[in-house]
Amino acid sequence: MYDVTAIGELLIDFAPVSTDVAGYPTLAAKPGGAPSNYLAALSKYGAKTAMIGKVGTDAFGKKLVQTLKDIGIEAAGIIEDDNVFTTLAFVTLDEAGDRSFSFARKPGADTCLRYDEIKLNLIDDAKVFHFGTLSLTNEPAKEATKKAVAYAKSAGKLITFDPNLRKPLWNDLADAKEQILWGLEAADIVKISDEEVEFLWGIDEEAGAKKLLGEFGVKLAMVSSGAKGALLKNKNASVFSACPKVKPIDTTGAGDIFGGSAVSRILKTGKPPEDLDEAELSGTAKFAVTAASLSTQKSGGIPSIPNEPEVIKVMG
Repeated sequence: MYDVTAIGELLIDFAPVSTDVAGYPTLAAKPGGAPSNYLAALSKYGAKTAMIGKVGTDAFGKKLVQTLKDIGIEAAGIIEDDNVFTTLAFVTLDEAGDRSFSFARKPGADTCLRYDEIKLNLIDDAKVFHFGTLSLTNEPAKEATKKAVAYAKSAGKLITFDPNLRKPLWNDLADAKEQILWGLEAADIVKISDEEVEFLWGIDEEAGAKKLLGEFGVKLAMVSSGAKGALLKNKNASVFSACPKVKPIDTTGAGDIFGGSAVSRILKTGKPPEDLDEAELSGTAKFAVTAASLSTQKSGGIPSIPNEPEVIKVMG
């Protein structure tokens, strides 16, 4: 059995190491992809996880598959395809460590996953199924993802969703909004950023969380607000946890690590997300914002996830 199976992108993040006098960055290859970062955090904090996706048979693809195995994520669901190249993301940072992305993805391997390639037993054997919208930008991955979500829902799995809006990957932002709204309708737990709430509805975090519960039937809304912290809300309570003070050098993957860390705590309670009480929500939020904050002190996504004792020590 798996605690969580995720579908989506497994890719290389080229993270900046330094910048020359002309402003060109020196980049280091790091394993990443939002669902992969999410699973890596879950795996780091004791969950059993599996990944469904596609990479090329190039050196990067082979290295990524090995990385999943090395950190304890089941990689049997990763298809290695001779005909496409592993997706690459080039990250640049501003002075605050906030990142922007440029993608080599026309197409990238992650967009080429077909439904008939999915090992459905990885969904059958999981408690939770996770997806994000990067899987919904292009066919055939879009159809594969929607069918996989429908399959998981029909099997009674808990569905978690991260909108993970990357505007450069969408030809039409109206389509991005449509696909995000579809994902929200399908999900039990939603991890969404304040910027994504603003993009969808032009409202603040509290109003966004209330909308997710009331209009979309979400059981637990988790709204992250960057360095400020995060709001968690279910039918029982609404809590906000501030981030500890850190000196960030790279925020790549922090939102994914927040989401995976939060779900790791929820799984440990053994309770449905809608039944968590205020204390449980508060503990989940504090752990998740601390793990995500500490991750920004290191470069990359997967390699930056802090150990659990380090997180607990900072939490006090």
